[in-house]
Amino acid sequence: MNRELLEKPFEPGQIKQRKGNFGKMLDYIEGHAVIERLNMVFESDWSFSILEHRILEETDEVLVVGQLRAGNVVKTQFGSSRITRARESGDPISLADDLKAAATDSIKKCASLLGVGLHLYNGDKPATGQNPSHNQRSYSHQGRFTNYQNHRSSSKQPVNGNGNGNARLSSRQFKYIMRLADEDGRRKEDIDQETLQMFGSAVQFLSKADASVYIDHLLSK
Repeated sequence: MNRELLEKPFEPGQIKQRKGNFGKMLDYIEGHAVIERLNMVFESDWSFSILEHRILEETDEVLVVGQLRAGNVVKTQFGSSRITRARESGDPISLADDLKAAATDSIKKCASLLGVGLHLYNGDKPATGQNPSHNQRSYSHQGRFTNYQNHRSSSKQPVNGNGNGNARLSSRQFKYIMRLADEDGRRKEDIDQETLQMFGSAVQFLSKADASVYIDHLLSK
């Protein structure tokens, strides 16, 4: 496996932007660019399949669980897409197209676990609306109380040993998020689905800034 080629940054012209939650602009790579990268690295010797799909009327979205196989490596991730509805009637226009979009989202997430596009998960910039100086936080909510230190390293060393230099969430942030989820009786799959909608990535790929925003979100419930 050519990890250098897998993790090679995409050209600026290949990087698109979309508006995410909280008014934050998110960088992303289109599905065909990710597929092209996988074809280059694995010489088309890879496969992708949908393990499960759901139509969630309560949240007006479709959700899939996809699996990417490349050699002996298997990666599984969620993918989601909003249901596109007719303006006048409100009826779904094409659930098949919505599921296809969710499958594309899933394959991009699976590929990111191999290193494709990881340079886009850069947490150096503070999230919109955040005050970067608020590093020390004290939370008290529904009987929970903890002192949470949001450490922002000034060094350029890789976070969590991923070797790519991106400022992902710290292990302390991840453990705290999972603890809050456990207290609410939620599984990691539930948290992944929510962070995919809010930030465009599973919880383990959040930046430090996004993890701080998400912790605030959990504590506000």
